[in-house]
Amino acid sequence: MTDHPLILASGSPRRTALLKQIDLEFQVIPSTIEEDFSISLPPKEFAEHYAREKAYSVAREYPGRLVVGADTIVVVEDKILGKPANEQESFEMLSLLSGRSHRVITGVSLQWLAKRIDNTFSVTTEVIFRTISSEEIWYYIQNYAPFDKAGSYGIQDWFSVCVKEIHGCFYNVVGFPLSEFYQRYKKIMKR
Repeated sequence: MTDHPLILASGSPRRTALLKQIDLEFQVIPSTIEEDFSISLPPKEFAEHYAREKAYSVAREYPGRLVVGADTIVVVEDKILGKPANEQESFEMLSLLSGRSHRVITGVSLQWLAKRIDNTFSVTTEVIFRTISSEEIWYYIQNYAPFDKAGSYGIQDWFSVCVKEIHGCFYNVVGFPLSEFYQRYKKIMKR
């Protein structure tokens, strides 16, 4: 462990599992920042903005530690899809994504206030779904309750059977672009 352990400013169990997968030691201190989908930002900037806000909100409390925040959105025809509020919204999102391509954008922000580090970036992955029947969508919603996931699906669970193609980082679609994050993390830790 370093003198300044990493803080993950996210309560996402998927992000926690991904960081553990690459043998990093870290503490989870979730940010309380909520996305406001009424703000007028292009999708890439939206994801980066909220990743930075989440990281910064925790970094202010722990200026001597490196804090990482993330925000994942699903974008179809420049419309940003966040997390569904209920079953009907989940059904509408998955119906919209059925048989077409969409982008998954994860903004990531590394904040270390004592060292004046503000490293914010985003990674985009294209995902193409096969045509999905209403019965399959309802089965998924009722058995997997995907209300904590942007776009209302998890590529790592049953919904994987609906994915026709993926172009880019798989882990980005899960919610955290491991490779790009790790390269930046290593550079920061060498400072």
